[in-house]
Amino acid sequence: MNTSQPEVNFRELIKRPVCFLGLGFGSGLAPKAPGTFGTIAAIPIYLLMQDLSLMLYIALTVIGFIVGIWICQQSADWLGTEDPSAVVWDEIVGYLVTMIAAPQGWQWAVLGFILFRFFDILKPWPISLADKKLHGGFGIMFDDVIAGIFAGVLLQLTYYVS
Repeated sequence: MNTSQPEVNFRELIKRPVCFLGLGFGSGLAPKAPGTFGTIAAIPIYLLMQDLSLMLYIALTVIGFIVGIWICQQSADWLGTEDPSAVVWDEIVGYLVTMIAAPQGWQWAVLGFILFRFFDILKPWPISLADKKLHGGFGIMFDDVIAGIFAGVLLQLTYYVS
């Protein structure tokens, strides 16, 4: 791990493609609420993926998770912090998890965003347990996947009762 904090700006970020992804294409550099900005960065990715077959969507999301373990670890190492708030690849994948098999329409994309942010910020059990007990790239990623599952289940329930 680095012992000194690197200069973190967009110019330095684009020199490090892995960290560019880890910091959500630069969205993690937001001075306030980087996780929210990282989730906003996930919306266009979701919109590009929403018409894929369910199996391909899930496969790409799983790949995003697996590769994301390494991306988040590399980004955290570069920043010299165990779970830096600027690393938002986990929010991108968490939102994609939320939106698995989501109904079409902007209102569902927005509701998925709100639900994912709710669970990611409040971290009810077992999300809080994963956040505290798991470390490294896997720990960074896994609590957001659980938040995405919770949000996705609530999104589906909302759709089926409406």
